[in-house]
Amino acid sequence: MSAPKLTYLPGKESFLDPLRADADDPASAKAVVIPFGLEASVSYGGGTKIGPQAILAASQQLELYDPEFGREVYAEYGIAALAEPEIARPLKDALSQLEALTGAVLDLGKFPFVLGGEHSLTAGAIRPFAQRFKDLVVLQFDAHADLRDGYQGEHFSHASAMRRVLDNPGVSLVSVGIRALSSPEVAFYEANRDRIRIFWGHEQARWNIEEIVAPLRGRPVYVTFDIDGLDASVMPATGTPTPEGLSFPYALEILRRACAAADQVVGADLVEFAPIPHFHAYDYTAALLAYKMLSYALAKGVHR
Repeated sequence: MSAPKLTYLPGKESFLDPLRADADDPASAKAVVIPFGLEASVSYGGGTKIGPQAILAASQQLELYDPEFGREVYAEYGIAALAEPEIARPLKDALSQLEALTGAVLDLGKFPFVLGGEHSLTAGAIRPFAQRFKDLVVLQFDAHADLRDGYQGEHFSHASAMRRVLDNPGVSLVSVGIRALSSPEVAFYEANRDRIRIFWGHEQARWNIEEIVAPLRGRPVYVTFDIDGLDASVMPATGTPTPEGLSFPYALEILRRACAAADQVVGADLVEFAPIPHFHAYDYTAALLAYKMLSYALAKGVHR
């Protein structure tokens, strides 16, 4: 597969404030945001195809100073964003397209951060990481296990995202917030307990964050955050908003501790955001989550 040409957005259309110091200097950026509004297998609410653009627009309203870090932390790693490509069809080809994009960003020594789009995209995004990093562990925030072996006739369905991730030998999975799954998924989980650890949403009052992050210690980590991992009262702007989820502060605390525990966070995605017209709070929340994910991953060791 030939490497794709990476076309960067100008600062005025990129991630975060267009007036930030590195807005028009993509060559110096460590983090590369890849907008990929895939919407091919959604089975309830739609809108993921416009999620990345809504997040990019909202991100320009975020304040750059982060009180948790005590500074404008983005400047320590730098951020660039690619122009969103015309997404290939069928779904299998779209995943190959995204695989090429994340691989090209990795080849430059940069950190790929995919803005989705439906969760099926993770199966394509993860492939270059699985090839490059031995003992890779995927940290999944989600309402759904996504362990079906296909759904509604689609092998690469959003409902199969983590099953397809586990098609890569050597990759293991830590799932946080799961509260919706089918009996066949339970059977697959039980048969693969050596590769899958699930922290159930209904048990979160009894979670010990140290137990969540322990499997990540000393290992390369890829973070996939399905935004429906947040409670439906916090984030209804998604295809399947689900009760009994995470609060925003609790999700950040787990992310912060996980990134600090990992040997290296090598890449990430934020998926399943489906904007609700005129409810900008959800766009802003998704954009802030993206900024936090980048900072936790790329500014390790400086959290206050």
